[in-house]
Amino acid sequence: MNASTNDSTVVSSAEFTRGTGHSIARMEEPGGALAPLQLEERRLIHREESVRLQSDAFRNIRTRLLGLAGEGNFVTLVVPVSPRSGGSFVARNLAAAFAFDEARTSLLLDCNLRYPEQHRALGVEVGHGGLIDYLEHPSLGIERILYHTGIPRLRLIPAGKARENSSEYFSSSRMRTVLDSLRSRYNDRYVFLDGPAIKGSPDARILADLADFVVVVAGYGRDTPGAISTAVANFEPGKLAGVVFNQAP
Repeated sequence: MNASTNDSTVVSSAEFTRGTGHSIARMEEPGGALAPLQLEERRLIHREESVRLQSDAFRNIRTRLLGLAGEGNFVTLVVPVSPRSGGSFVARNLAAAFAFDEARTSLLLDCNLRYPEQHRALGVEVGHGGLIDYLEHPSLGIERILYHTGIPRLRLIPAGKARENSSEYFSSSRMRTVLDSLRSRYNDRYVFLDGPAIKGSPDARILADLADFVVVVAGYGRDTPGAISTAVANFEPGKLAGVVFNQAP
């Protein structure tokens, strides 16, 4: 696993009821938690010394987000400047960093409908569909598309069936309702949206309207300063948590 991450606001190197401890107590891994070596094979951070630098980088981003938010949980959109800049890598590891804290839980939604990869990266078997399946057929029930990841306190909602015209799903009132419900069910839950590349797609801007914060991922040596500045300009300054420079595709 090779990542270099730095964050800054300036470019730099069923019924839902609100609860807390109850949600954490329920978040057990039925197959057991993944071992450090298994996590590294999935390019995921963990607590051991072998990935200390990467883990600390993501903890620093976590600290920044918590500092910006103050009280209460929040929804964070993670989007790359361009394809293969490592946005999905950053999104799942940032979600994992929040799950490190035993007082918090994380929920990762794969919103890259053209190129969904989180279920494969996390080794999750998608047996009951995903986000788009639920948006089309709410009778599925949200609990059926919440998948265990092998990481305590981290759950995944995969993208579901691939769709070309994703904007209509993200701009729907149902999508907003789903996110509000997922966020408000438990006040210890932090929601992360893995979005598509900003360049060449309107989806990142649409998803930003649903999020409290936006983290932009720039491929180190891939995205030019001009491209990064153009990408950042797509979002409200008050929502932009920072730009992460990433070396991992």
